[in-house]
Amino acid sequence: MTEIRRARIAVAAMFFTNGVLFANILPRYPEIKDMFELSNSAYGFTIALFPVGAIAAGLASATLVRRFGSARVATTGMILTSIALVLAGSSPSVALFGIMLFLAGGLDAISDVGQNAHAMVVQQAYGRSIINSFHAIWSIGAVTGGGMSALAIALDLPLPLHLGIVAVIFSVVCLFAQANSLPGRDPVADEEHVADSEEMKASIGVAKPRVVWMLAALVLISIAGSIIEEIGNSWAALYMTDFLNTPEAIAAFGYISLVGGQFIGRILGDRQVDCWGNRRVAFVGGLVGAVGAGLALAFPSVPGTLIGFAAAGYGCATIVPSAFDRADKLPGLQEGTGITMISWLMRLGFLGTPPLIGFIADSTSIRTGLILLPIAGLLIALLSVVLPTKEKDSAKSPKPANRSGS
Repeated sequence: MTEIRRARIAVAAMFFTNGVLFANILPRYPEIKDMFELSNSAYGFTIALFPVGAIAAGLASATLVRRFGSARVATTGMILTSIALVLAGSSPSVALFGIMLFLAGGLDAISDVGQNAHAMVVQQAYGRSIINSFHAIWSIGAVTGGGMSALAIALDLPLPLHLGIVAVIFSVVCLFAQANSLPGRDPVADEEHVADSEEMKASIGVAKPRVVWMLAALVLISIAGSIIEEIGNSWAALYMTDFLNTPEAIAAFGYISLVGGQFIGRILGDRQVDCWGNRRVAFVGGLVGAVGAGLALAFPSVPGTLIGFAAAGYGCATIVPSAFDRADKLPGLQEGTGITMISWLMRLGFLGTPPLIGFIADSTSIRTGLILLPIAGLLIALLSVVLPTKEKDSAKSPKPANRSGS
């Protein structure tokens, strides 16, 4: 097996692990909310500490990647994230739970930049689009993690034990991924795909206004995608338990349905993008998500809700990888500026969604709060114009890197 193929498997293991870890605690959020006796608003603000940590730590990723290498930052970050989640699940108070979520969010953001930077290096070596397949594997990991959590709930497994088992298993997977990644720190690649705050300010300061507006639009479409993901993360299970009165083990499938639809969209994404271009795929996906989620909310039922969540996940499937790819190729920006900026600012969607829905839910109902789901789908469709057409995709396809084993 060639070095590049081993590296592709290693990156796939990183994305799978990244999907599994957080997905194991998400379906247990209703249990945690009840344990700490939180209102919807208090719950929303508490779980928002995860993206707060991500935003606070996100820009440190460039320095860490350049010093230690993208693969090592990704794998070490995920091991530490798993430990932070175990501590969150073991917390005796909501304050300590929030602190551990904050820490886990920061570590997750750092490892996310690391794994995406390493994925871009591997994609360059392949000379064709494979980034959507990595994000599809993240979705497989998320579905797997959600299924593990549903099983743990059905078996009445204590949360600390459940998350401890997950941490041990996937720390081993991270060590495997590190051992099979591209060796050492690649100064050229690690410089290309990340940027620190000073470099971003300097790069954007000299960029043409059109490029800055395009980058802003890419950030907005990524935020729309993150809103859909965050609703699945934090509110799908709670909506099913509180509004549809489903058992917690079944409610876990609200989240699983969304990431399952996302998986289907991502596994088909590379071929669809090659055939129709990023713009058309995003436009159609946004409409599918908006219509599916809107109908599910208009006519609430368990089967309809699961289908609606799946449609929303499918609709946002290619948005973040497409935005990363487009931002990485914007003319006039220093290498790494676009991808780091999007990775950092898209987390505003994860930050703002939980408290906003919590406030609306306390004022009216969770069902009303989830109207953000079809709105985000429509926003994706409207902003899809910032993504390239098929012709521009072809003109800017990645070129093979001069790496042994490619």
